[in-house]
Amino acid sequence: MLLRLAYLAATNAFALLRLLPMSDRDKDIEILALRHQLLVLQRQVGKPTFTNADRAVLAGLLHHLPVKKLQQLLLLVRPDTILRWHRDLLKRRHAATCVPKRRGRPPTVRSIRTLVLRLASENASWGYRRIHGELAALGIKVAASTVWEILKEHGIPPAPERQSTTWAAFLRSQAEALLACDLFETRTLTGARLYVFAVIEHSTRRIRILGATAHPTADWIVQLGRNVVMDLEEVGSRARFLIRDRDSKFTAAFDALLTDTGLTVITTGIRIPRMNSIMERWILSCRKELLDRTLIWNQRHLLHALREFETFYNCHRPHRTLGQAAPLRPLPEPISLPTQIRHLEVRRRDRLGGALHEYQRAA
Repeated sequence: MLLRLAYLAATNAFALLRLLPMSDRDKDIEILALRHQLLVLQRQVGKPTFTNADRAVLAGLLHHLPVKKLQQLLLLVRPDTILRWHRDLLKRRHAATCVPKRRGRPPTVRSIRTLVLRLASENASWGYRRIHGELAALGIKVAASTVWEILKEHGIPPAPERQSTTWAAFLRSQAEALLACDLFETRTLTGARLYVFAVIEHSTRRIRILGATAHPTADWIVQLGRNVVMDLEEVGSRARFLIRDRDSKFTAAFDALLTDTGLTVITTGIRIPRMNSIMERWILSCRKELLDRTLIWNQRHLLHALREFETFYNCHRPHRTLGQAAPLRPLPEPISLPTQIRHLEVRRRDRLGGALHEYQRAA
């Protein structure tokens, strides 16, 4: 507005300079011509709009004229409107020199607002009354309406609308209790078909490659099931469910073995691989990063390559779900100082003849 007001003031000043050398007769003729043009515009245009800068200029130019003179002028607004603009201009000028007194309640402390938002995000079933009660239990005295205003200001809906759980949130909350397994096949250079059995943990994304064979019999699958159970007991896993597809290679003996150890077997729907999406995604990564780039000679060579990939996947490969950390290795301390970055030395370690690369900072 200030820029617009300065522009209008400069324009009117130059217009005044242009009027100085003009005679009274020329001015009268120009005034009559402008009044007639104004009448024509009033017939064609509806209610005109004025900006704050326009109001300030008109109020400043016409406030010296008496009301009778204003009534004789041909203006787009009434004389009372011009006088009201002038009074508003004086009020704003007077208000700028006075410090207004704050009214109403004092603002809520930022830490309390942050705590309210935290309680709402961590407890989807809590409404503003429940959050207000929790704050009172913590010794924080705020009004319930204040909690409601904080939630509304940040666009947090009421508790009934926040209780709806998405599939992603449900799977994250149940991840520690979920395992997934699957069999996938690959071929050697001679065309022989080999089957690989693997199990993955949903919470840590740790992969276990249990074996590979050309003839996956029922006894072989059951023995691998025993190996899974013993491995989980050693690490103290709290898994309670195992997701598998409807492959006929998974027999009733395999399910009975897992049921006896406390695991509940969940079978996916027919032709619905997305129900076992984490396992299917790992199989895709294994094919793209290893099997499609390696010539497999025989079963022994396949097991060696899979063991190397298992170590690489669990101890080095970053995972977006884990915040770019590896399943069995936390992220190192970040580098923030420019001096450390200037002397940064990174070494590469090759696995499987360079098919897999690991990068580590030198000590």
